[in-house]
Amino acid sequence: MTIFAYSYSDPLFETVPDASVWGREVDRVYQDLGDRQQLEQLLRDCQDGKPIYLLVRRLDELGDSVQAVGDCLATLESLGVRLLAIDEQVGVDHQPWPRSDLLHLVKTIQTNQHQRQIKQGHARNRIKALPPPGKAPYGYRRGKDRYTVDRSTAPVVKDFFENFLLYGSLRGSVRYLQKKYNKKISVSTGRRWLTNPVYRGDLAYQTGDIVQDTHSAIISREEAAQVDRLLRRNRRMTPRTASAPRSLSGLVICSVCQSPMTISRVTARRSQQEYLYLRPTHCPAQPKCRAIPYAHLLERTIQRICAALPSAVSDLPMPDIDQVKQDLMAQIAAKQAVLDQLPALTASDILDTATADLRAYNLRTEMARLQAQLSQLPPVNLRAIAQVVSIPQFWLDLSEAERRFYFREFIRQIQLTRQAGEWDVSLLFIF
Repeated sequence: MTIFAYSYSDPLFETVPDASVWGREVDRVYQDLGDRQQLEQLLRDCQDGKPIYLLVRRLDELGDSVQAVGDCLATLESLGVRLLAIDEQVGVDHQPWPRSDLLHLVKTIQTNQHQRQIKQGHARNRIKALPPPGKAPYGYRRGKDRYTVDRSTAPVVKDFFENFLLYGSLRGSVRYLQKKYNKKISVSTGRRWLTNPVYRGDLAYQTGDIVQDTHSAIISREEAAQVDRLLRRNRRMTPRTASAPRSLSGLVICSVCQSPMTISRVTARRSQQEYLYLRPTHCPAQPKCRAIPYAHLLERTIQRICAALPSAVSDLPMPDIDQVKQDLMAQIAAKQAVLDQLPALTASDILDTATADLRAYNLRTEMARLQAQLSQLPPVNLRAIAQVVSIPQFWLDLSEAERRFYFREFIRQIQLTRQAGEWDVSLLFIF
């Protein structure tokens, strides 16, 4: 018996299924992508009188309506074709179906086709770079065909991003928003704001595709790249440590007991003077490792980073960042050139509107992917930066929040070593 297989895929939101989906070896596969030409060819090939076994994924793929599916099933039955829908576990073997099964089958086909129509509508809007359904994100209003900046709420979002870029603290930015604007948001909402492509002028869809430059951005590309770098850096730490006010928070570990060090604050009676100490949180030693004055450890850390950072950076095997950046920018420019040609190709009837829209959508998502790779590249002048931050006065002129920002840019861990009643520090750099 000859075994045929047929599949229908909408190019707007589906791809052609892999051959393994049929679960067995087939003699010939008919695949339609947006039209029904292969289905018509299949019906013609079934007219030679040979016994044929036909595999489909679902019965609704045989037509665009219940009537069309019914007509196709009647034609296949008249040709003696045995049919099996593998996803629905439905087999047709020229036997009259019970009425209850027939009603259930019709309802299933109607449901599947209704879902397909909804997906087609969403896909057409996506191809045209229209905003997804739902309420516009905070800071925007929904316009006719794109998001527009809400002048009353966009400054709140902008200030939130600027505070995060300045201090690198998500929880601190959330508290800042509540204190200055009385705008209460959760930490998870703040994290969604920081990662939402909408604020960068892009649209993100459920498919995972991102289309660039669809509306006015609230933050620039450079600011967005810096936000991503800060978020990646903060993932190495616990949430509370990432937003702690002290620059050494979350970095120091005792090399003897391997316990993280926490910062304790002590005040003298009847005095406004405050003393800070670093002590291990879970020290198994007896007697326990003693606390270290915070100011002394900070001073020693600055000495070590000024002495060790230039040599660590100079020994670092760095790729040619300039060349990688130029290659990515050349790819983006080439795709932009193709994108600019599409209106002329449509006007001269070389491409129809639907094909041109789909091609434009694919080009813009590819450009967004390349732009994301470009924004993740490390700074080209890392050696020059290392020379600047290796000056002790640079660190002494910074506030604690600013020192925290720079420490976490370079240092992965500060190991506190003790020997014969003395102590010292060693640094583990991120690179």
